[in-house]
Amino acid sequence: METDVRPNLGEDGTLVIRARGGEARGYPDGGMFAWKGMPYAAAPVGERRFRAPQPAEPWDGVRDCREFGPIAPQGQSPAVPIDRAFKIDEDCLSINVWAPRPDGTPRPVMVWIHGGAYCLGSAAQTIYDGRHLAETGDVVLVSFNYRVGALGFLDLSGFSTADTVFESNCGLRDQIAALEWVRDNIDAFGGDPSAVTVFGESSGAGSITTLMTCPSAEGLFHRAIAQSPPATSVYGAERAKTVAERFLELLSIAPEDAGDLLTTDLELLVKASDDLVNEIPTRIPGTLAMAPVVDRDLVPHYPVAAFQKGYAHRIPLIIGSNKDEASIFKFMKSPLMPVSAQSVEAMLQLLADDHPDISATKLAEIMSAYPDHAKPSGALALSRDAAFRMPTLWIADAHCRHSPTWVYRFDHATPMLKAARIGAGHATELPYVFGNFGTLNVDPTFWLGGRKAAMEVAGRIQRRWLAFARHAVPAALDGSKHWAPYEEERRSTLLIDSADTLVSDPDHGLRVAWGNDVMGFN
Repeated sequence: METDVRPNLGEDGTLVIRARGGEARGYPDGGMFAWKGMPYAAAPVGERRFRAPQPAEPWDGVRDCREFGPIAPQGQSPAVPIDRAFKIDEDCLSINVWAPRPDGTPRPVMVWIHGGAYCLGSAAQTIYDGRHLAETGDVVLVSFNYRVGALGFLDLSGFSTADTVFESNCGLRDQIAALEWVRDNIDAFGGDPSAVTVFGESSGAGSITTLMTCPSAEGLFHRAIAQSPPATSVYGAERAKTVAERFLELLSIAPEDAGDLLTTDLELLVKASDDLVNEIPTRIPGTLAMAPVVDRDLVPHYPVAAFQKGYAHRIPLIIGSNKDEASIFKFMKSPLMPVSAQSVEAMLQLLADDHPDISATKLAEIMSAYPDHAKPSGALALSRDAAFRMPTLWIADAHCRHSPTWVYRFDHATPMLKAARIGAGHATELPYVFGNFGTLNVDPTFWLGGRKAAMEVAGRIQRRWLAFARHAVPAALDGSKHWAPYEEERRSTLLIDSADTLVSDPDHGLRVAWGNDVMGFN
């Protein structure tokens, strides 16, 4: 007779799990249980502000995990719709788990890293609700908050003194702490700590491609999915210090008094951070105000260059971008990407200034791949490729030399998104991955139909992502198109649309025009 190894349900249907920090009460969520708002690190406040995260203190009794924890301090933005009912607090380092009732069988673990240009976002966004994906794939799904904006990605380390120490890449350090929590605790929730897949989009994906080159992150995850990673948006220490100096200037704090930041009102910090977020890309098109920094400590090399030198963790990787990445930035009038012919031209000139070895001939070759670059469509295409498509291809070309690599391009768009000239814009694949359509207050996605086709596309994507998490191969065993690995000879790429198509080197012309020399702002 088999023994039931499942934890006992409470009379109210809840489920208490004993993690290393203490006992946590989860709540039924469909066929899953959800534990929300568990601390994975101590509150990064006071002297811990702008410092690496510290271990969370264990708690006594049973912690109730019905609600998400506070979201990281940030300003309001229409680009990242967040329920105003959520509390904003510096004590934001919490983690969430969706899992079936543990039964003694270890399940694959998928850890989501949210995006938001390193300055916005939260794991509590409805679109990232993990129940559907966890239930569909019988996996354990994890999401977490990390510090964003100035608190997470401003490098003040150059202003450290004997009395005040600042550390770089706090947001990335938070992510590593969350992954360490998964390693140490996920078995209690029925997860297999030796089968962890990280997946993320935009700056979440850029975090992943950066973490894949961080020695201290090695072994914390075993496969990775990077959706639209801005992998070249990683900056040098000198540039980062210039941004930090501007931050201090916005707060009227002298560099020698940088220690005052530890007691500066949080609202003032967020306001200065938001000002920087809008100012820097307007003044220097194609750049973000704050992003990971090559500090020669946590991040020893520029990530794409590290991939090309073979330094990246040798794990299976799915990586891709969307067909119309830049369209949403134009639609929302966001300064985060250059979308006009003038701003794109300025971006290229700044790239040339940042890379004196780039010849006028090389720039001309790049421009020749976009014969309509003076028109809005050409400018959007050039901006898209500089930010997302070329970094994706540079990483894929390098990583496939030693590790299994699969490349996709998400082309699907509903009739309404096509009519609005958004198409397969940045982040439009998210509801397909999570199976969470209709999470916006006013969602026009299906106003002109297309729901049935979108559901079919979503089903295929989820089955591929889940198969990858379980078997390290994205094979949707449902009669879908075979997805061959990406290799330098054929460069097989899955074009995801109403019907999936496997194409050899679909971006050949662009790839040849840009070449293999990585171009990004240092």
